[in-house]
Amino acid sequence: QVQLVESGGGLVQPGGSLRLSCAASGFTFSSYVMTWYRQAPGKERELVASISRTGGTANYADSVKGRFTISRDNAKNTVYLQMNSLKPEDTAVYYCKTGSDWGQGTQVTVSS
Repeated sequence: QVQLVESGGGLVQPGGSLRLSCAASGFTFSSYVMTWYRQAPGKERELVASISRTGGTANYADSVKGRFTISRDNAKNTVYLQMNSLKPEDTAVYYCKTGSDWGQGTQVTVSS
């Protein structure tokens, strides 16, 4: 079955960086668009970034453009989210998603 396992979250100061990873298994990774979502306390889950099957096209929410970069390694069945210049409002649980399948999420907290 499809498994998506996120890692790399943690506590970081404003202006800092984190790189999230999502290891995928149970499906042909290179055949699927991959996305990152996030959900902050008391808010709806929102799309952060998506990447095409080959990695040639990426799209971002306006709130993270210029700060976050999504990438993928099809040989490793892994998608990444490089997050720079983090702000307190980036605090959320970050989820990896493909099709209708979600990972368990990883907590990112931006605080001084």
